Amino acid sequence: MSQVEKRHGAKGSEEANLNTILSAAKKRAEQLGIKSVVVASTSGDTGVKAVKMFTGYNVVVVTHSTGFSGQDVQELIPENRERILKAGGKILTTTHAFGGLGRAVRRKFNTYQTDEIVANTLRVFGQGTKVAIEIAMMAADSGLISTKEDVISIGGSGSRADTALVLQSANVQDFFEVKVLEIICKPWL
Repeated sequence: MSQVEKRHGAKGSEEANLNTILSAAKKRAEQLGIKSVVVASTSGDTGVKAVKMFTGYNVVVVTHSTGFSGQDVQELIPENRERILKAGGKILTTTHAFGGLGRAVRRKFNTYQTDEIVANTLRVFGQGTKVAIEIAMMAADSGLISTKEDVISIGGSGSRADTALVLQSANVQDFFEVKVLEIICKPWL
């Protein structure tokens, strides 16, 4: 296997990796008695797989905000939205915790704001780590998970989940109270 394949996974292995990540996360949730799982999903494919895997759990699927990839564009496929909701999952579509207004300032004035500096710092541990922390805070801000409970949060980059964390979330305004308790899995960078 080449260095590129080691870092990014061999082509066609994303599905196998997702199943491995979800299985490892479920095993850890069972061991720790965790009841809530937060998962990032752009098109909804990962969200559908997560709600099937985590039957009986509080599963929160976090999508990109409408307009993230283009004006008035929502990337969550309607059929996947229906599947997630029918399986008992919840869907959160909102502005990214490490984006929003700060991103608008960067685009307009070509300068970075605190939220994007934090996001880029977390990317040192991988994009999936940044996403897992961010979506957990977004779910807490929306009241879909409690900041008093440990949760599993699954993130990634592009169209693949690659990271699973056990964490205790915080609301965005209390960012420094987030506690990453365990890294279940993350890719080799």
